[in-house]
Amino acid sequence: MSLEGNGGASIPLPKGLPHYFGHSIRVIFIANALALVLAASTGATLPLSTGGAVITAVILVAAAGITHPRIRWIHWVNAFIAVWGTILFGTSAVTHYRAGGGVLDTTFIYTEALALLFLGAVYFVTRTIRGFLQQDQQQG
Repeated sequence: MSLEGNGGASIPLPKGLPHYFGHSIRVIFIANALALVLAASTGATLPLSTGGAVITAVILVAAAGITHPRIRWIHWVNAFIAVWGTILFGTSAVTHYRAGGGVLDTTFIYTEALALLFLGAVYFVTRTIRGFLQQDQQQG
């Protein structure tokens, strides 16, 4: 019985994409989606409504699913999502902490973890876009 594609084996990167980090972006987006649903489920105060948290989780999973080296526009979408998440959850974490929330407060832990994960996604998606731009310059 064969599943999709080559049975789940790792697919090598196309030649000429030394700075492609789509897999890392996918992993981070899935981790963020899980953290969002867990945070909303446990009552952590997020800068999103419950519905907003679930919708954001679905968007993250969809973006992770679409991410592919041959679909370049999704990396620009991923960059927007990553920057948006870093700003939203980073400012929320800092505001919550400055308002007297402790380091062990679940709201601070979730918002800080989400901010740091999104920040990591910013790095990897920036490296990926940079690689695409360098490749275009070399071909042009």
